[in-house]
Amino acid sequence: MKKLFVLVSMLFLIGSVSFAQTEKTIKNDNKSKIEAKSEVKEDKADVKKSDFQKVDVKKVENKKEDKKNLSTEKQSATQKTADNQNGPEMTFKETNHDFGNIEYKGNGSYEFVFVNTGNEPLILTQPKSSCGCTVPEWPRQPILPGESNVIKVTYKNTDRPGSFNKYVTVFSNALINKEVKLHIKGTILAEPTDAAPLKIESIGTPVNKEN
Repeated sequence: MKKLFVLVSMLFLIGSVSFAQTEKTIKNDNKSKIEAKSEVKEDKADVKKSDFQKVDVKKVENKKEDKKNLSTEKQSATQKTADNQNGPEMTFKETNHDFGNIEYKGNGSYEFVFVNTGNEPLILTQPKSSCGCTVPEWPRQPILPGESNVIKVTYKNTDRPGSFNKYVTVFSNALINKEVKLHIKGTILAEPTDAAPLKIESIGTPVNKEN
């Protein structure tokens, strides 16, 4: 009887150990499957994220390219329209002149050179001065295509020392540059003062003394 009890106990112990090992093996297998599924999900998420980033970059590049092409086409269309239009055009070599220092009552005149770069006669109307001290002179006759001429601008107050900055607005029938401002600036120097005459002391003639 005692031997039978020992045998049953041993069988029960062996069964318990086997069951525990089997349960542990099942848990490990389940854990491995869960981890594998998690890795697959992460891989899929990374793939989707990568594909999304590629699509976004491609969309941005396509938008930039479309804008660039649109800008180029717009410029070409504008240039083509300007080339096809007929009319005069007033092009100045310069629109600003700095006299620097001008002597008191010196010359305050400057001639701005321009060319009719259009294909029809250019006609100027009376320019407008920023003040009465600045006087413009302009050609009254039409300027033919390819011809050049000048607009003379004179600052009259060269008898007033100090700096000045004036402009004249030129009006014409130009196709694009209908109004052009011509700027002049400089500094009138102070009136020179006459030097005081030198005082020369009279020197008496030597007296000859007879011995």
